[in-house]
Amino acid sequence: MNIDDLIKEKFKTLTKSEKKIGQFILNNKRTIIYGTMETIKKSVDVGDATIVRFSKKLGFAGFNDLKIALAKNELEKNSVDSSRYFYDDIADHLVNVLKDTASLINADNLNEAVHMLSDSNKMYIFGVGHSGEIGKDFSKMLLRVGLIVQAETDPHFQSQMAAIMTKNDLVIGISLSGETKDTYDSLQVAKKNGAKVISITNNNLSSIAQISDITLQTSIEEFLNGGSLAGQLSQLYVCEVLIHGYERQNQIDVASIREKALRSIINKRRNQ
Repeated sequence: MNIDDLIKEKFKTLTKSEKKIGQFILNNKRTIIYGTMETIKKSVDVGDATIVRFSKKLGFAGFNDLKIALAKNELEKNSVDSSRYFYDDIADHLVNVLKDTASLINADNLNEAVHMLSDSNKMYIFGVGHSGEIGKDFSKMLLRVGLIVQAETDPHFQSQMAAIMTKNDLVIGISLSGETKDTYDSLQVAKKNGAKVISITNNNLSSIAQISDITLQTSIEEFLNGGSLAGQLSQLYVCEVLIHGYERQNQIDVASIREKALRSIINKRRNQ
């Protein structure tokens, strides 16, 4: 059943606090889907137990099941038949993702992030899953401007690295949701040891963003579509912007660096 209809059907049976939750969900579905229980608690001043009880009154095992049902409702509502070719729809979506991400760039935050890149002694990139793979790609992209950066996807190694960081080090955390526990835990250790933290995330109010010195925001939300091309593209775009900012701020001779890199691998080709 549609969540709106379900809430309206059960509304008379809800307590005063539960009705506040129901009304908040009716008006803020995307906030619920991409938020946490803390999002509701702060907005309508209720406790965890009330949120869980509300979810169960609607027939769900808990809050996460309610979120999934909401996400499915929204996905079904937005999945309309198109007379266009599906690949045109995909292309339009990716173009819009880039434009939306570009519109979220804060010039002051970007400049500060670039300064951090320039001033750091050592740089690390933390992420897990698809965001971890983006971190690996980012580290390779940074070679184009002469930066050697360690990208780590294993939470145990992340924690060990974070434990020996100093105030002269920088760590970039990548997480679309901003709530990835392993990444958050590693960044928190780094922060406690004085390292600077930049996050690339979709949610400026997320746990990871809250412990970051600077947050660079992506635009794509993918609760039911983890690892989507759109999400990865949004993250890579922000990485590319950071690289070009560093290049411009430090007047890097990119052509010379790329020539050296090319000469180092040209002998590995079978046909020269």
